[in-house]
Amino acid sequence: MAPTKEKAAAAPKGEKTVKKSAGTKGKSLSDGVRRYLKRKQKVQKKLFSLKNVKRVKRAEKPKVAITVVKKIGGAKNGGERTVLLKKNKSYLPTKSIVRKRTGKKCFRNHKRNIRKTLKKGKVLILLAGRHKGKRVVLLKALKSGLLLVTGPFALNSCPMRRISQNYVIATKTRVNLKDFKVPKHINDTYFRRMPKKKNSRTAERDIFAEKVEKYVPSEQRKTDQKTVDEAVLKAIKKHKEGKVVQRYLKSMFSLRSNQFPHRMQF
Repeated sequence: MAPTKEKAAAAPKGEKTVKKSAGTKGKSLSDGVRRYLKRKQKVQKKLFSLKNVKRVKRAEKPKVAITVVKKIGGAKNGGERTVLLKKNKSYLPTKSIVRKRTGKKCFRNHKRNIRKTLKKGKVLILLAGRHKGKRVVLLKALKSGLLLVTGPFALNSCPMRRISQNYVIATKTRVNLKDFKVPKHINDTYFRRMPKKKNSRTAERDIFAEKVEKYVPSEQRKTDQKTVDEAVLKAIKKHKEGKVVQRYLKSMFSLRSNQFPHRMQF
């Protein structure tokens, strides 16, 4: 016979016995093994929590009709058909929330920061384009961030044109153009070239003929160039060293051997 456990001594009559809660026994049988599933325990907890809760009856909402029965003509169509009052969307978005993007952050609306050295009347050296190496006079900075410059045309045959500030070296020489105001119509749209409309009949004939369209300035462009150049030349003549500035604008910029632009002062 196997040894049996001795019964615990009975408590005296005056003392109360404390019973162990049977809740812990039913939960875990051994390490990691539970008597009841978690799902079953949750159900028991809910039932216990809702025993003493007073339930309030909610007013039932009136049911709204979603469909309507419509009569349809034709012998083979059945006579009637149920149709939705509100049609379902034909296009469903992939995202739950589709945010509308504003057009405020477009590139054309960005703030343009221009260098402090690039001021009205400064003499600049062009580093790119067909007029590279020439010295020109700065008229103003346009809304697009490009610089409006002119030769003048009489000195170095450089007309009014736009150029980026990245392809420009600012010099110390400056012409006084405070009194002169550039006409308002000379802006970014002023320099836009519109393509000419081609006739379909002539285009079919000249399939193999290669024609290069040459740019010809308009009469308004020529008059604007004259008015701007007159004001710039007057300002150059009023300068202390007017003749030297004229020669300086006529001469081309170039570098010889052992000359480095980052060590030079312009």
